[in-house]
Amino acid sequence: MLDIPTRAIQVGLIGSGIQLSRSPALHEAEGAANGLSLSYELIDLDQRGVSVEALPELLAEAEARGFAGVNVTHPAKQAVIPHLHDLSDEARALGAVNTVVLAGGRRTGHNTDCSGFARAFRRRLPDADLGHAVQLGAGGAGAAVAQAMLQLGTRRLTVFDVDAARAAALADRLAESFPAARVEAGSDLLGAMAAADGLVHATPTGMAAHPGLPLPAELLQPRHFVAEIVYFPLETELLRLARSRGCRTVDGGGMAVFQAAGAFRLFTGIEPDADRMLAHFAAMGAN
Repeated sequence: MLDIPTRAIQVGLIGSGIQLSRSPALHEAEGAANGLSLSYELIDLDQRGVSVEALPELLAEAEARGFAGVNVTHPAKQAVIPHLHDLSDEARALGAVNTVVLAGGRRTGHNTDCSGFARAFRRRLPDADLGHAVQLGAGGAGAAVAQAMLQLGTRRLTVFDVDAARAAALADRLAESFPAARVEAGSDLLGAMAAADGLVHATPTGMAAHPGLPLPAELLQPRHFVAEIVYFPLETELLRLARSRGCRTVDGGGMAVFQAAGAFRLFTGIEPDADRMLAHFAAMGAN
């Protein structure tokens, strides 16, 4: 019998406060299931004591070490773009990257967040009323999630961000792409939530490194759906509050798995088993 060598692949994740990320376990387990020796490394800006200004050096380091690619998360999804050679159509349209493929001396940015969020939302809330959604966060993940909501059929989307200009820029860009919908930057969160059918949360608030609620608790009503992108911890303060108030919810786990499946495909050229990845994610528990 021939001894066929195992294909080895090295990938990683660049971001801040990522020590609880489940990406290493998801990718490595799916790699093993496909006969790969896949290693997934956390490149934590906080632990290294650097900021996004170090992205050129970090990307060069990954290339020098033979990485097939890296995932990118907060706060680097937009900051990484100037350091890439190419962008996929979706990454270019969103102005955000969560996956960088390193091959042939070139860095190509992709975005699997949008499709990942959409698949997760459809699985959990296929019949949600998408008349009017309020979204908190207009950064890299926010851009992908906002586009996903509009693709799912949201007729009015009101976007809030601590950077009002960033929210306005995202709303303007999406309004051009979705002329049948009403897309706007919000200025009155109380009024918007009073009229909305649901809330989409796309900021780091609620992560282990950024605990707390992203909005006043009294603004949530039982009629609201609440969709969260944070998944470490899986049970954020926002989701606990929403469930206590009778809201239907979508946790960040589904998006985490489906975006990882998309990244795995880009890194390896192999179609992953998303159901197997979902089962592995669930087996890791809630926190």
